Order: sequence, then structure tokens, then C-alpha cells
Amino acid sequence: MPKTTPAPQPYAPDASLSPHPEGVSNDEFRAAMSRLAAGVCLITAHEPPLSAGGPRGEDVGMTATAFMSVSLDPPLVLVSVREGSRMDDLLAEQPLWAVSVLADSQLQVASRFSMKGRISDRLLFADLPHERGAASGAPLLSGALATLECRTRSRVPAGDHTLVIGHVLTASFPSPDAEPLTYFRGRYRHLRP
Repeated sequence: MPKTTPAPQPYAPDASLSPHPEGVSNDEFRAAMSRLAAGVCLITAHEPPLSAGGPRGEDVGMTATAFMSVSLDPPLVLVSVREGSRMDDLLAEQPLWAVSVLADSQLQVASRFSMKGRISDRLLFADLPHERGAASGAPLLSGALATLECRTRSRVPAGDHTLVIGHVLTASFPSPDAEPLTYFRGRYRHLRP
């Protein structure tokens, strides 16, 4: 008698979840999207001084998994930032920013810049090996797989996030052969060779 494979069972939503008018709840949507593996980046920007000749502004950083290439000609990338976040507010004023594509050895960097209620970003950058980007003035992490410096081309409101599309000004490869840090099912992961 041939062996049969059981049919896959559909996801059974929790009856206590309240769906949007379209029918999918926040938890269902979050669960579905957690099945999409993503690379992990550190988005950085330098806050300009409050006044000409005033004290230097601070560096700001944010861990991002919603980052992607948009176009080759011209070279465009997109990052999604939470509406009203410090990074969203800064990028509304500061058009220059940078991306460090994190290596698997930089898991602590991803964790420290994704903490809610964290200490000042100035202290978070204090012990991180980095250089300042010549085009953006933003921190570029040493040991990253790649770094990009960008100038905002457009900002698109999208629900509770803002999609920031940037024109890539520079690209470098501090540690091109390192393994990438990934994010899958709500956790940072390492690729296994």
C-alpha cells in the first residue's frame, strides 16, 4: 500500500485576536512575515548641530531588517523606519545617512540598537569600531559585510512606517567574506555552511 503524506494543516488563528476589516489580525500578519528570512543592517545618521558653529550633533543608529535594493540605474535602496521614531524624525531633516550590512559576528550590535528604552546612542557608539563616512558623516561599522552611504531621494508614508528611498553615493566592503547575520522567526540567526 503506498504511503501518503498528510495534507498541510492551515494556520489556526487564535479566536481572541481581533482582525482588521480586511480579515487579518496583527498577530497573523506578524507570524506570516516572521517566516521571511532577512538580512540585518545598522542604519546610521549624524544629527546636525542645532546652530551654525554650535556643538556637534549626535550619531543615531537603528537596527533594520526591512532594507532592500530598489534600482541599479540609478543605484537606489529602501529602508522602512517606524513613523515618529527618532530615526524617522532625523531622516526627515537630514538627507544623508548610511547602512552597515552586519556580519554574523555583530549580533550584539544588532541587539543594542534594537533595544526599546535604550541609553543614549552616543554611548552605544562609544566602544564600536567605526569610521565616519566621507559623503554622509555617518558612522560606518568596521567588520561589516558592506557599507553604503546614501542621500534621501524620497519619503513615502506607509501605514505606521515611512519608506525612505536613498540614492547610493558610496559602497565599500570592510569584511566581504564574513558570514551574514540574518533574522528569522523573531530571532537573529547564523547561516550554516
